[in-house]
Amino acid sequence: MIGRLRGLLAAKDPGIVILDVGGVGYEVAVTPRALAELPSIGDEAVLHTHMHVREDNMSLFGFPTAPERDLFRVLIGISGVGPKVGMAMLGTLSPDEIRRAVIADDTTTLTSVPGIGKRSAQKLILELRPKLEVPDTDVVVGGPLADVRQALEGLGYSPPEIRSALTDLAYDGEPEDLLRLALQRLGQPGG
Repeated sequence: MIGRLRGLLAAKDPGIVILDVGGVGYEVAVTPRALAELPSIGDEAVLHTHMHVREDNMSLFGFPTAPERDLFRVLIGISGVGPKVGMAMLGTLSPDEIRRAVIADDTTTLTSVPGIGKRSAQKLILELRPKLEVPDTDVVVGGPLADVRQALEGLGYSPPEIRSALTDLAYDGEPEDLLRLALQRLGQPGG
């Protein structure tokens, strides 16, 4: 297995980079977020990688951090989630956003990922909850954050706006107070 590569960045294309390690060019699939974090062509870069082997294909997937790579491995371990969907999830949502969605039973955030519908999102939440490192006390199905998300959706806010407003909000508390804070973050008068 190839778990980490350090070398000179030889090429950057949407979704793919080539990392020159000791004269060998490794083609590595990356998310748009990882691509943006990489240095310029010719500079040294480090990617934490996962090597995916199938009968007809061997692919390397690269991530800026080991925890992000480890989350990718958890995601592709879920039935029905392959590398393509795993990369789409990490390309659309940060690891923290994925964890928050699982904790808050937030299917709307997960359905913002291309290729994931409501049913798939519900299944992902059920299967990811025991595999992710989330405190049991924070897991409240249909909790206050889910109520706030529904209220913001009802007011016509887009999923990215809602994600931004809910980032780092407490998982518990009164929905009215959380909604007021979220509206303040969105530039609306709360209350």
